[in-house]
Amino acid sequence: MSSDPALQRVFDALFPGIALPAGVTLPRRRLCDGRSLFVQGQRTAAFYAVASGEIEARFTGVDGSVSALENIAPPRLFGLAAFAAGQPAGYEAVARGATEVLVIARDAYVRLMDEVPGFARALLAEFAHRHDGTLRLLQAARHQDAAERFALSLAQMTRERGRRDDAGWLEVPATQTELARLAHLSRQTVNELLQAAQAEGRLRLGRGRLWVRP
Repeated sequence: MSSDPALQRVFDALFPGIALPAGVTLPRRRLCDGRSLFVQGQRTAAFYAVASGEIEARFTGVDGSVSALENIAPPRLFGLAAFAAGQPAGYEAVARGATEVLVIARDAYVRLMDEVPGFARALLAEFAHRHDGTLRLLQAARHQDAAERFALSLAQMTRERGRRDDAGWLEVPATQTELARLAHLSRQTVNELLQAAQAEGRLRLGRGRLWVRP
């Protein structure tokens, strides 16, 4: 059992059944709303896990336009590709609200890879899953219609944030603005799609959150 409770929670959620070495701890970074952890094109010396709050991964195009790639909620990892490859980050990581992240630098990474049986395979599987989800969203933004982009974005938010309530619905903290940004749609379009889904009984709307039928 790790002596770092936050790390243990992340580990249990992402890599169930894999035991951490005793005494492993990680430094933390606290970020205020809107603060960048790293910027697009920056080389990073670590990758990260969201302990609380939320990180928005966003890409700035050559024309200056900004597109949200995904919203990363606890206990998700991010920044692994650039760190492992020693390449500049392909996106900017920005805190959405007060956020705390665990910093997994080179020494901790090497220890986990070398000393924890199964960690390397589990980390590769987690990375592949995240990479596939991002590619699907990018494909949707380029080639799919508004309803398909909305459905993919809602599914991602539900997967990353959803918590089952006593009635069996999945409660998802999310605003129309966040959904619109993630789906590359206007707020008006997202509102219309949400209202239609509610009328069909597929979800319920609340202030700053919604409930999705599993």
